[in-house]
Amino acid sequence: MRIVIIGAGVIGLATAWRAAQGGAAVTLVDPAPASGASSVAAGMLTPVSELSYGEEPLLRLGLASRDRYGAFAAELAEATGLDTGYRDDGTLQVAFDADDLKLLDDLRAFQESLGIPVEALTGRECRKAEPMLAPGVRGGLLAPEDGSVDPRRLAPALLAAGERLGVRLVRRRAEGVLVEHDTAAGVRLDDGTEIRADKVLLAAGPWSGDLGGLPAGTVPPVRPVKGQVIRLRTPVPFLRRTTRGLVKGSSIYLVPRADGEIVIGATQEELGFDTRVTAGGLWELLRDARELLPGITELEFAEVTAGLRPGSPDNAPLMGPTALPGFYLGTGHFRNGILLAPVSADALAAMLLDGPVPEVAAPFSPARFSPEPQ
Repeated sequence: MRIVIIGAGVIGLATAWRAAQGGAAVTLVDPAPASGASSVAAGMLTPVSELSYGEEPLLRLGLASRDRYGAFAAELAEATGLDTGYRDDGTLQVAFDADDLKLLDDLRAFQESLGIPVEALTGRECRKAEPMLAPGVRGGLLAPEDGSVDPRRLAPALLAAGERLGVRLVRRRAEGVLVEHDTAAGVRLDDGTEIRADKVLLAAGPWSGDLGGLPAGTVPPVRPVKGQVIRLRTPVPFLRRTTRGLVKGSSIYLVPRADGEIVIGATQEELGFDTRVTAGGLWELLRDARELLPGITELEFAEVTAGLRPGSPDNAPLMGPTALPGFYLGTGHFRNGILLAPVSADALAAMLLDGPVPEVAAPFSPARFSPEPQ
């Protein structure tokens, strides 16, 4: 089985690894592997903390992926000798004022209605868990099974694991899909080279709509959603675990790394392919972070970046075959690409290799956006 995967972010890389393990000859096509949202993302593994009303299928997918992460990271480490920065020390979600606490109380009631274990904490208990929190923090929720991973370590590990199984990386841009006898037959690169394949997977994130040669409507709209992220450094421990906060209705998160890095994010901006870093975006992030953790302003500034998340029409992943035989989608993961990498790779590799697909992936077929038959 010859498979071409367009896009070498974490979804494309993880799927290539799993497909190669299944015996496929895999080619990854990407001019700059692991340089998109994967290089900007904070790496939160927080399906419980990020739960929203009406997203129960996405929650189930997220929980299935989070629960795979320990074994996934261990398998990568064994295959490559590379550490992914995986941590399973829980996520603390805190409220800055009484209105924020009411929102967290409502979220806890919703989580409990779905049978999700969370622990309600008083303000004092929050500060015991994270001593650097501001004295005025009103309360919070602890999701003990959530965690984090470092995408800047994860992506190179996935790339190395794939290469050890013979995955070929072509550092070119895919310009179009080859279609023969109404079936995907490979891809055409920007230098005119053709790569033949039995199946093609599109995992190009927000650039998924740029591919030529496809019948109209094959790929549902995938839009870029900008996120600005700040990285700080500290020589001494500052945070023990991923901490999310509500500050006067605004969301903020801080993800600590073992090497002293703290990632703060993220804005959510519908501005097309704009990746400019703005003073306003950074000010909002630092303002809210300082309200929760006043000592944050004493940390060393390391980096600021802006990335583009791939958003589908309903902000849920697009995973599965399309109306064009042999052409598959693995895109649209929005804010959850890092979290969903293990389960997405398992599902997509199974689809490409005609194996059993995890049932939890069924709601995310691209067919949900197909026009209703007349």
